[in-house]
Amino acid sequence: MENSEQLIVCGGCNAKIGPGDLGDLLADLPKVTSDKLLVGFENTDDAAVIKISDDQVLIQTLDFFPTMVTDPYLFGKIAAANALSDIYAMGGTVLSALNIVAFPEEKDFHILKEILRGGAEKVQEAGGILAGGHSIHDHSVKYGLSVTGTARPEEVLMNNAGQIGDHLILTKPLGVGVITTGYSVGEISQEAFEEATGYMQTLNKYAMDIAKKYPVNSCTDVTGFGLLGHLHEMLHGEFSAVIESNNLPYFKEAYTGAKEFILTAGGQRNRNYLADFVSFEIDDFGIEELLFDPQTSGGLLISIAEDEAENLVKELIEAGIPAKDFGQIIEKTTNEMIVK
Repeated sequence: MENSEQLIVCGGCNAKIGPGDLGDLLADLPKVTSDKLLVGFENTDDAAVIKISDDQVLIQTLDFFPTMVTDPYLFGKIAAANALSDIYAMGGTVLSALNIVAFPEEKDFHILKEILRGGAEKVQEAGGILAGGHSIHDHSVKYGLSVTGTARPEEVLMNNAGQIGDHLILTKPLGVGVITTGYSVGEISQEAFEEATGYMQTLNKYAMDIAKKYPVNSCTDVTGFGLLGHLHEMLHGEFSAVIESNNLPYFKEAYTGAKEFILTAGGQRNRNYLADFVSFEIDDFGIEELLFDPQTSGGLLISIAEDEAENLVKELIEAGIPAKDFGQIIEKTTNEMIVK
């Protein structure tokens, strides 16, 4: 049975609640205090970190979303890679995963089987144990994983521990939101779509395996808030950053598409929220959109000392990972993020 045109394109990380709204929602929730909870939701980090002994922590995350491609097997792989990424972004190793499924009662269950097959293959590739899950009927298809990882306490990478002078490295090209949206309406080529989905289903495990060899100060993965949204969290009101637009990794057709106003709802939410935090010293709408573009299963955003950055980028590239050193953390200025 052909897999194409079996799912409706309606989401991915583009469906994520905007950063401003999410912050407001979480602000008044009761805070849990425990000496075992090292990282909780108030940290706006990628996952929770729970201490279970002096030499081991658990990293827990959950991620799911609606479909952004029509092929169910491909969707399963992308959704799983996206959920697993939070473990890698925090320097951990995947231990186990549970499926999260919403599926219309009237749809062909072979479609669901293909989604689960794609997800299971990615968990297996990650070296994790797929231990079950939970499913419900719903009007639209949604899929993801709850993932548990492990690490030693000293291995945990936070998303807000960058230092002044650190260089900023991104390990996957920007623009998958524009690509998938444009492809669904016939405005992006098959070749560009296949290139983008190839990266979307690639585990960030391989980039982190290399990054762990270096004294990384801070790390996060770039998903629904776009590069600027996740960089904003990394700077956490204490620093500023300069972005060299000529050094950004992005898909060429995504840039062209953005200039032709192939836009995403998530990108516009990100733009609205981040408008007061970013200054553009360039006149390039395409670059602006790529910086706001919500990424589904995006790359790692790594903050590392200047004298280590070149060697890390070199080793990543030698491993086939298209990493780029695109900016630097600086002392706090009037403009938090300056795009040159």
